[in-house]
Amino acid sequence: MAYILLSLSALFWAGNFVIGKWVSTSIPPVALVFWRWVVAFLILLPFTLKKLIHQKDIIKDNLKLLTVFGFLGVTLFNTLIYKAMHYTTAINALLINSFVPILIFIISFFLHKLKAKKLQILGAIISLIGVAIIITHGDLTSILKLKINPGDLLVLLAALSWALYSVLLKNLDNRLNPLVFLETIIFIGLIFLLPIYLASNKYFELNYKNIIVILYVGLFASVLAFICWNRGIREVGANKGGNFVHLMPVFGTIMSVFLLGEHFYTYHIIAIVLVFSGILLNITTKK
Repeated sequence: MAYILLSLSALFWAGNFVIGKWVSTSIPPVALVFWRWVVAFLILLPFTLKKLIHQKDIIKDNLKLLTVFGFLGVTLFNTLIYKAMHYTTAINALLINSFVPILIFIISFFLHKLKAKKLQILGAIISLIGVAIIITHGDLTSILKLKINPGDLLVLLAALSWALYSVLLKNLDNRLNPLVFLETIIFIGLIFLLPIYLASNKYFELNYKNIIVILYVGLFASVLAFICWNRGIREVGANKGGNFVHLMPVFGTIMSVFLLGEHFYTYHIIAIVLVFSGILLNITTKK
């Protein structure tokens, strides 16, 4: 069940990238990230209000860690990604973001003294090769032509923040209801995001198209994706669960073909096989 949840997270987040491309000229990045979390907060509120009151003492006991989660997972990661896209290409961003599982291995070693099995490392590498094939259109030599710029560094910082978020989930108080946890970190994240949004002075037209987009990213890319991800990571651990990040470009490619009319090539099939093989190798490795 955990692997299904993690796969759904990747699917919803991949859809977020496709939707983001669709409205890139109509909704400013800062406005999109701010309002997606406002919508997510409002969606969750009716289901969490009583639980929030009931678990207020648990929230208070874990406030420092929850603040870290809100800053890393809601504010920092999203802001860095959207900001980075002003300076770098999608190819660079996807490639760098694919290092999340490797970063999780490294952070887990230092924080939890966990060592990845050789087969887990091999699975991560195989998945990474599959991702590289997708984002380079089957020409792996193009990786050597990529240039480092400030945007790439921002994406790397975003990947690092998400990896740290995933690893720290192991320290989460088990008494805390999952929805209460999500609602709390969204609220904290919005506190950090509000001044950024106001300072940006960026607004957008509230038409039918933009409303649908905001609702999608608020419900699927925010609420459902985070619930699935948090539950999945807590069940199987960050080392194994982190590899499901590689499914994002796989799902993104498929959705781009059917929703954006892009072509499907042989290298897509090869890459998808590699990604799924790497994940299968990783999740079947004994602890």
